[in-house]
Amino acid sequence: MIEQKKQLENAVQDALMMAKKLGADQAEVALGKSSGISVNTRLGEVENIEFNLDGAMGISVYVGHCKGSASTADLSPDAILSTVKAAINIAKYTSKDTFSGLLDPDLLERSVEDLDLYYPSQLNTEELLSMAKECEELALDSDPLIVNSDGASVNSHSSLRVYGNSNDFLESYASSRHSLSCVLIAQKGEEMQRDHSYTSDRDIKDLYSAQWVAEDAVKRTVERLGAVKLATQETPVIFSPEVASSLFGHFVSAISGMNLYRKSTFLVDTLGKQIFPSWMKIEEKPHIKKGIASSPFDQEGGKTQDALIVEQGVLQTYLLTGYAARKLKMKSTGHCGGIHNWFIASNCHLDLAGLFKEMGTGLFVTELMGQGVNIVTGDYSRGASGFWIENGVIAYPVHEITIAGNLQHMFKNIEAIGCDVDPRSSLKTGSILMGKMKVAGL
Repeated sequence: MIEQKKQLENAVQDALMMAKKLGADQAEVALGKSSGISVNTRLGEVENIEFNLDGAMGISVYVGHCKGSASTADLSPDAILSTVKAAINIAKYTSKDTFSGLLDPDLLERSVEDLDLYYPSQLNTEELLSMAKECEELALDSDPLIVNSDGASVNSHSSLRVYGNSNDFLESYASSRHSLSCVLIAQKGEEMQRDHSYTSDRDIKDLYSAQWVAEDAVKRTVERLGAVKLATQETPVIFSPEVASSLFGHFVSAISGMNLYRKSTFLVDTLGKQIFPSWMKIEEKPHIKKGIASSPFDQEGGKTQDALIVEQGVLQTYLLTGYAARKLKMKSTGHCGGIHNWFIASNCHLDLAGLFKEMGTGLFVTELMGQGVNIVTGDYSRGASGFWIENGVIAYPVHEITIAGNLQHMFKNIEAIGCDVDPRSSLKTGSILMGKMKVAGL
């Protein structure tokens, strides 16, 4: 890895020097290399083995505030030179944009921290296949209602990212990601249901066991049997952690720079304003060792640092790239490429069972479907399935329903967040108890 790192850094440095010699006022180069293996089994048989070795260099140049970009997978000197020339030629035909350019030098990360993100797997193909087969076999043997499988998968990938620009910045870091998943089919009478479970981590040794994934997949799949439709109504809703994180994903989009400067978000001009209940707190921690979304710098070399996103329900910061910051006459927040390890504070010490009791009667959502979210207006409408709760306990599974509301109202209408945080997610939240929402069914 050390030798490869040096080779890629040299290639980036060469590209930057070529861009300068050819007349670029500014230049930036991003180079990524990834390698890994994905294996799939189904009913004990090998279904797929896929190896990948990918990589490409992206070059952007700025000539008089005109931007040109080109890319190449060939890192030979001649190929890099041709790519730089292509980028400069493209810049001649693009419109001038005074907001374009590199991140301000004082915002670049000059002391890159090792965040312990790189754990390449030492397991061979046979061992990875054995993991998948074991998980699926345990699941199929554990309950007679499990009648079929869509297979088990193991993925193991590593990558190296190098970024440099003409403001004397050149840094890199390696990372890895591994996962094990299983998808099952249950049947009772004529009814069939499908569900899954998974585990994911930086270090393959930290994955949940095949037994855990199998048992969780079986439980989730069998519990869906006997699902019915609900009558159309308004009712309190609990979102499980797996789907609760998607609500905050919409929040991320709504406070991201591109949507803000285009005024295509329902949260325009809300900095310093109440968005959530007064007890709500959202923190970002980019430098957690082995963190799923940890990053020593963002995709334009910007500093990533601990930040309060929401405090006492009030929005403390937007999520800005260098370009968006200039458009909004603000400062980059180090979010080129996304967020980094969000933590949503709980306002209670209730687990899921406690939230059920707190709600009493209502809908527990475990799966969302469709893309019915309008970030411009905040209108929210998605297909859903889950369970109907009565007197604080699960009464029966439900499916083929739609839940609807408006995100602005939904955010303020959050009544409680449980302590049942899903550690697999980069956006860590417990189950969310929401005030009444519209549920469309029968």
